[in-house]
Amino acid sequence: MPIPIAPPETLVSLEDLRHAATVLRGVAVRTPLLPFDALSERIGAAAYLKPEMLQRGGAFKLRGAYHYVAALSPEARGRGIVAPSSGNHAQACALAARLFGIPCTVVMPTTVPAAKRDGAIGYGARVELAGTTTADRMRRAEELVRDEGVTLVPPYDDPMIIAGQGTAGLEIAEDLPAVRTVVVPVGGGGLSAGVATAIKLLVPEARVVGVEPVGAPKLTTARRAGHPVVLESTGGLADGLLAVAVGDAPFRHHQAYLDDVVMVPDDALRPAMRLLLDRAKLVAEPSGAIAVAALLEGIVRVEGPTVAVLSGGNIEWAGLTALLGGAPA
Repeated sequence: MPIPIAPPETLVSLEDLRHAATVLRGVAVRTPLLPFDALSERIGAAAYLKPEMLQRGGAFKLRGAYHYVAALSPEARGRGIVAPSSGNHAQACALAARLFGIPCTVVMPTTVPAAKRDGAIGYGARVELAGTTTADRMRRAEELVRDEGVTLVPPYDDPMIIAGQGTAGLEIAEDLPAVRTVVVPVGGGGLSAGVATAIKLLVPEARVVGVEPVGAPKLTTARRAGHPVVLESTGGLADGLLAVAVGDAPFRHHQAYLDDVVMVPDDALRPAMRLLLDRAKLVAEPSGAIAVAALLEGIVRVEGPTVAVLSGGNIEWAGLTALLGGAPA
């Protein structure tokens, strides 16, 4: 069961989530909740998909990025923004900046997939590459804040980001009030924190389970320790979930509202991607398919109507065919 470690006033409220939804109305796509019979047959319960690959920018990240940028003063916005990101947050910030007509620089890893780099460039961002770790990207972003006067848009460790991402959870609760299990990916924690908050505030009887790769057990480690822990390294196919630590603000929400966290091995991701492509006609990147992988593997205990949050689909054709060329049907 979740164990609150922070007083309620430090957490995002239902009012905050609803205000974020108002800010995002007409900007972010209200993604549908899709029944997925192929998954229902496997888990013995009604299964639904929340396909955030259909969001503008190809992932859920626009929700938090736009919400954060909208709250800046006109003067701060005018100076521009910078986003440290492994890919999806970068594209979301680039798109938000284009919608506001302001400059944007994104700091991405040297290993960034071409689809994510090119996506940010396509939205008009200036791209800088810095190392391979979250710390490398943050250091360079902070240098740009100091040298150019731009505003850093945090990828996950901020209440405004959590509230924006949490609008996906609001939509789930509104579209399926009978939901009893929600499975959501965990990277730095913004999405999982926001979704867990929304679901627990609106459907308290539902269970919310976070899923992370075995190669990046930052939330599992943090919950054992009782506080966020910086891992020495992370790795795996799910490049969007390889943060070395969960954020402090997301972790407070996890402890208050997340029922459990589980880990999924890399070899479970390809079959989940393949099932989504073959049966749901949805292209998911490995990070986006991890919730379905957890359900297919029986790692998550299912109780009643179940929603798998698909966090994104930013994978290029070459990467998709390389990953799925030998994946079992």
